[in-house]
Amino acid sequence: MNTLKFDVFGIDVLIVKADDGWKAYYLGSEGKRRPANDISVPPNITESEMVQYLDDLCHEWATDRNNSVKKLN
Repeated sequence: MNTLKFDVFGIDVLIVKADDGWKAYYLGSEGKRRPANDISVPPNITESEMVQYLDDLCHEWATDRNNSVKKLN
């Protein structure tokens, strides 16, 4: 199973490759995760396209302090 961790405009998001595509989760500070039902990643998005896809999808979350999407792992 492939897992990718991102800082999406200041919010920690885990993207997991599943048999039927990608699943997104919000990460809590205590290590728990919950489904990110508002982040839907099409199965044809590749790992190398993920930062740009998340930026395009979630750009409304941007603030002056948190103005980018960064891969964390």
